[in-house]
Amino acid sequence: GAAILTSLFIISQVQKKMHFLKAAGNYCLEIQQARRYEKNFFLYGTNLGDALENIYAARAILERDASKFESVIGRENFETMLGHIENYEKLLKSLISNKNSERKHKIELELREHGAEMVSLAMSLVEKERQSIKNMLNISKRLPLGFLIVLLVLIIYISNFLTRQMIGTLTRFVDYTYRIAKGDFSPIFPARRYRDEFTNLGIAINMMMEQIKKHQEELVQSRKMVAVGNLTSGIAHELNNPLNNISITTESLLDEFEGLSKEEIKKRLNDIYTQTERAAGTVKNLLDFTRKEEPSFVPLRINEIINSTLRLTENEITLNNIILENKLDEDLPKIKGDFSQLQQVFLNLILNAIQAMDRGGKLTIAAQIEDDEFVRVDISDTGIGIPEDILPNIFDPFFTTKEVGKGTGLGLSVSYSIIQKHKGKILVKSKLNEGTTFSVYLPKA
Repeated sequence: GAAILTSLFIISQVQKKMHFLKAAGNYCLEIQQARRYEKNFFLYGTNLGDALENIYAARAILERDASKFESVIGRENFETMLGHIENYEKLLKSLISNKNSERKHKIELELREHGAEMVSLAMSLVEKERQSIKNMLNISKRLPLGFLIVLLVLIIYISNFLTRQMIGTLTRFVDYTYRIAKGDFSPIFPARRYRDEFTNLGIAINMMMEQIKKHQEELVQSRKMVAVGNLTSGIAHELNNPLNNISITTESLLDEFEGLSKEEIKKRLNDIYTQTERAAGTVKNLLDFTRKEEPSFVPLRINEIINSTLRLTENEITLNNIILENKLDEDLPKIKGDFSQLQQVFLNLILNAIQAMDRGGKLTIAAQIEDDEFVRVDISDTGIGIPEDILPNIFDPFFTTKEVGKGTGLGLSVSYSIIQKHKGKILVKSKLNEGTTFSVYLPKA
């Protein structure tokens, strides 16, 4: 009884600490995002208002959950956190009204100081609470140990006693379960009741098997709906890239409209139109799936697909200080496929390569004939690489090594499915701190 009460108390304390961790985590995210926008402002002169919005949100979290924070970290530490965020907010407001003043450099130094203190304090508190939760859980594991030992002895004794009396019947039921597992749903007992302790169990199992047979069609339909649901999640993920490209192109067009020539304006509008068509094509893929129709497979030149994709990512490549090396063979044979789907595959792979080189690097794209049967496209980066132990999992749905909010784990899974539809394959080679190469094999037309 004492062990149970103690365990319940520990669970209650862990729940409180988990609530604090959630609030502190949200606070950290807002502060980190504000610091990113702060960096963007000093580098590019943008996002200052966004940084202030994140600070408002972070402060709202502190004020809303003030009692939780104080109960966990104490009044003094809470006041310190609140003081840092208030000073940070004042400095941002001051910077908005003094963008070009001589105080800008001084404000920048103070911003960085308070920002670093906010992040450091929040992260240390979160880590402290995590360790506290871990310690509590370890205690809760040890407390019932004695009780479990006694219980285990009783279970062994009772099990041994019951086994000696019912071993024959249990063995028979084990055989029945193996038969059911193999798909044999024939009745396991005669229709008439017989007198032993397993009569009701046998009748219940027969009823269960009868219901399974009746609902097989419903189960098949349910699995199909699950597949549709997974595909819908993938489609939503795939729509993000064209919408993001439309947003970026539109913003640049608005900002630079007066200085652009008609040809350049027409080119950017055409890019927007292309992305809109690609988004519409992505939605069409979902409709095609529900109607059990195949995509439009026509002879295509792989260079046109890749060059079109590179045009979409040229801004990302430039902003991330990445050197592009294009090694596409001009005399490659045509492949047969859907332009929009293949473009999405290469876009996913190129964006993944860019994200792997957050400090700049080299992106190499090469295409060549492989075994006189395939056109092989290699997309190589000099990024951080992928650990060997997780390489087998990277194409699994929802598997991702990115931070929360930066990825859903669907990009590579969707790409893998698309290439399979094209009767091709994707292979990957990677070394930590050296880079990664994705090789896409597509059959010749």
